[in-house]
Amino acid sequence: MLLICNSIFAMAPTQRSRTTRLLEGAAALAARTWPLAARLLPERLEFDDTPSIWHAGTPGYQPRPPLRGVISADLAIIGGGFTGVSAAYHVAQRFPNHCIVLLEATSLANGASGRNGGLALNWINGIGTDDPDLTRKVYDLTSAGLVAIRTLIERHHLSVDHRFDGTLTLHTSAERAEAAHAEAEYLQGLGIPVRFLRSSDLRSRFDACGVCGATLEPDTGQINGAQFVRGLRPILEERGVAIYEQTPVIRIRTGRIIRLTTPQGEVHAPAVVLATNGYTSKLGLFRDALFPLHSSVLATAPLTPDQQQRLGWRAFAGFADDLDRISYGALTRTGRLVFGGGSNQAYAYLFNNRTRLPPESAVARRAQAAIARTLAGYFPSAATLPIACRWSGVLGITLNRQPLWGRWGEYKNVYYALGYSGHGITLANLAGEFIADLYGGDDSRWCWLPFYQSRYPPIPPEPFRWLGYQAFTRLTGRSPRV
Repeated sequence: MLLICNSIFAMAPTQRSRTTRLLEGAAALAARTWPLAARLLPERLEFDDTPSIWHAGTPGYQPRPPLRGVISADLAIIGGGFTGVSAAYHVAQRFPNHCIVLLEATSLANGASGRNGGLALNWINGIGTDDPDLTRKVYDLTSAGLVAIRTLIERHHLSVDHRFDGTLTLHTSAERAEAAHAEAEYLQGLGIPVRFLRSSDLRSRFDACGVCGATLEPDTGQINGAQFVRGLRPILEERGVAIYEQTPVIRIRTGRIIRLTTPQGEVHAPAVVLATNGYTSKLGLFRDALFPLHSSVLATAPLTPDQQQRLGWRAFAGFADDLDRISYGALTRTGRLVFGGGSNQAYAYLFNNRTRLPPESAVARRAQAAIARTLAGYFPSAATLPIACRWSGVLGITLNRQPLWGRWGEYKNVYYALGYSGHGITLANLAGEFIADLYGGDDSRWCWLPFYQSRYPPIPPEPFRWLGYQAFTRLTGRSPRV
C-alpha cells in the first residue's frame, strides 16, 4: 500500500537527512559493542502460544512429530511460515529428485504468517516511488506475487478464507490527501491502476471518521495465512518434502556441509534456507540487521449484515492509514473485523529481542486497549462489537525497512529472505520463487532489487537497542528508521 511505501517523517528534506545521518552514525557506533553484548546477553528461544483468529480457522490441525536422529538432505529449510513453505514448494517443483527437509519450531504458521492483520498488499516497504522505472518494476513484481497466491489457492483447491476486492490507504489530513491525489495521478501515468477517492465518493462504501480521502488499489486483499500455509502441507509431502514440526533449531554450524542441531536430532545439508524472519537472531545470525517488533491485533465475532451496515464498512477487503504508527484492518469473507496498530502502545519491542508477549502482561493489555480505542475512533459503533480473539505477532523489522534477501557464508550456501517490515504476506510468498532461482543458480529476475545482497544499516545491541527504541518512540510518537 502507498502509505507503507511513503510513510515518512513530517519534516523538511534537510532535517530528514540530518536525522538519518544521526541515526545511522549513532547506530553504527553502538554496533561496535556487539561482540561483548552477544556474550553478556544470550537470547532465549521462545514462541507465542495464544492462537489467532487465523489459527482458529484450521480446527483439528495437528503438528507433525519432531525430528529424532541424524538425517541428511540436499536442502534444509528453517521455518514453517510463508517463506519456508513457499521455498519448499518451489524448490520441490523445480528439483523433484532433491531431498528437502523443513524444520518448524512449533507448528506451521505459528509465527507472523498466522499472526498478522491479513492484508495482502502491493509495494515493498522502504522503497519509494521517485524512480519511475523502479516503481513500475516493484509494482509488477508484487502484483505478480498476489496473482501467484490466488493461483496456488485455485490450483490446489485450498480451503482458504480470502477476498481480493481491493484495499484502501486512508488519508487523515487534507494536506496528505492532496499529496496522495497527486501521487495517484503520477502512478496512473506509469500505467499502475490506483485510484484516489474523495471522502464524499468513499462514504457510501466505507464510512470511516476523520478520513479526507483514500487511495484504492484493486486486486489487493485479505487472506487467512494459517489456512494457506497449513493447507499446503499435504501438497509438499506429496512432493517428497519431509516436514518436522515441534523441532526448533538450537544451533547452526556452517561449512561446506551445514549441521543443524535440534533437541532430539541433527540435519546435515549442503544448503540451508533461513526462513525465520523476526526469530533469526536466536540462531546467532543477522543480530545487527533486524529486530522483532510485537504488533497486537484483535478480531470480532462474525458481524451480521446489519452490524456491517451500521459500522459503515460496505466494500473493500481492508485498509491501512497514513500515520507512522500504522493502523490496519481487514473484513473477512465470513464477516469478521480484524484490526491492529494505530499507536505506540499497539507495538512493542521487548528487551533483548524477546519474541513472546504474554497476553496477561501489562504491555499486552495496554496494547489491546489502545487498538480498541483507535478502532472506535474510525468506526464508533465498533466499541460495542463482540471481540472473539486477541493476539500478538512478531514482525521482522530492519532499520531502513527494506527486506534482506541473498546468500551468506563462506560457501554461499545459506539462503535468506528476512525483514519484511510489515509486507510479509506478498513478499514472503515471492521469496520462495527467489530462493528457488538462487538455488538453481539464476538470480537474473532479482538482481535489480535494491536490497538483494546489499549492505544494511546496523542496529545496535542491548542496552542501546531497547533504550533507543523507547526514547525515540516516546519522544516522537514515531518508529525509528533511516
